[in-house]
Amino acid sequence: MAEFEIIKKLTSILSISDKDVLIGFGDDCACVNVNGKKLLFTADIQVENRHFVRNKINPIDLGWKLVSVNVSDIVACGGIPRWGLISIAVPKSIEISFLEEVYNGINEAKNFYKLEIIGGNTSSADEIIFDLFLTGETEKFISRSNAEEGDLIFISGYTGLSRAGLEILLQDIKNLEDFEKELLKYHTRPVARIDIQERIQKYANSCIDISDGLVADLGHISQMSNKKIVLENIPISPLLEKFAKKYSKDPLEYTLYGGEDYQLAFTVSKENAKYFKDCLKIGHIEEGKGIYLQDVPLKIKGFEHL
Repeated sequence: MAEFEIIKKLTSILSISDKDVLIGFGDDCACVNVNGKKLLFTADIQVENRHFVRNKINPIDLGWKLVSVNVSDIVACGGIPRWGLISIAVPKSIEISFLEEVYNGINEAKNFYKLEIIGGNTSSADEIIFDLFLTGETEKFISRSNAEEGDLIFISGYTGLSRAGLEILLQDIKNLEDFEKELLKYHTRPVARIDIQERIQKYANSCIDISDGLVADLGHISQMSNKKIVLENIPISPLLEKFAKKYSKDPLEYTLYGGEDYQLAFTVSKENAKYFKDCLKIGHIEEGKGIYLQDVPLKIKGFEHL
């Protein structure tokens, strides 16, 4: 079974009867009413040899990334991050200096995003596992399921850069060009778009963070909103164009299907599009199903863990 089939199968076992749970499974965050406040809950994990290779990533960057990928989920739902719990499982042979550097990265990120880590758990494992559970707050929950006909589709920045950075990282190139060093940062040190959180909360009708790839994540908006997505313009980063030229790659493939960019894809009414002039307009919402690049249907695929 594919990843999302497994998720659907398992979550169907766990019914939610608490009326204070406003949003359960199926979005970037769960949302719970607590004395009139909307609290957000999310969790993300970094597993050695699945999400990172120990000798190919700066541990400070690993700590930063662990926090950033969780904050991205909170922001995608219109919220601000508040409190986190971190669980780690590590081999008994792990060097404490490595863990200290990871925690220095976590500390740097928590200060940047203005959140607190307030507890956690520790265990042993054959490989390193860092799991962060993060809470947030929002005045209005922004779902994947509320895209409306006529909405315009924006992304907060270029996509495909993290995938290019990962491929450069795995090649272990000794003398990198400046553009390659920049691409590496997009993979190892992503920055969640906390800078547009207020505008997402106020003006977006639907939103998702781009972790599995642009088309894959837009597919969630299409499916959950029961709407057709028409992409009119796919902006390609100049950095990605340089990468594609040097390594004979298709930059459109990376832009549409690369993962771990942690930009936001969101829809807004035409009236509210004026608030996102610093973002990239890529299409619009119609009645119907599926994702189209102009008139060509796109296969909804992206990164899957299973």
